[in-house]
Amino acid sequence: MSLDSTLVGRTFPATAPYRVSHEKVTEFARATGTPYAADGPVPATFPIVLAFAAMNDFLDTVGVDLSRIVHGEQKFAYERPIRTGDVLTTALTVASLRQIGGNDIIGTRSDVTDADGSLVCSTSAVLVHRGGTA
Repeated sequence: MSLDSTLVGRTFPATAPYRVSHEKVTEFARATGTPYAADGPVPATFPIVLAFAAMNDFLDTVGVDLSRIVHGEQKFAYERPIRTGDVLTTALTVASLRQIGGNDIIGTRSDVTDADGSLVCSTSAVLVHRGGTA
């Protein structure tokens, strides 16, 4: 089943607030093999935790099974560093959608904002939704 092209430009509701804690950053750093010290900066790729939650909400909303997704690309653009204690939410927008060989190529942008609503980081991703039957 191909996705509907009217999804392009649609922004999905923001994720629930997420408090960035030392414990969560430590778990992320250990899982990814990224150096992290308690008083150091949060790893630059940490926003994937937030973007992944927004992506899962998006996939649930449009009825796509995560097992049919191949992650094609990920980029991060920062307005400021993420700090422990930040309370962040993420809203995903479908930036592009095209079909190639029965697969959907989905471009997404996820804006990570702080408790004041200020943009902290934007992430962009390319997702390949594999067509055909499971």
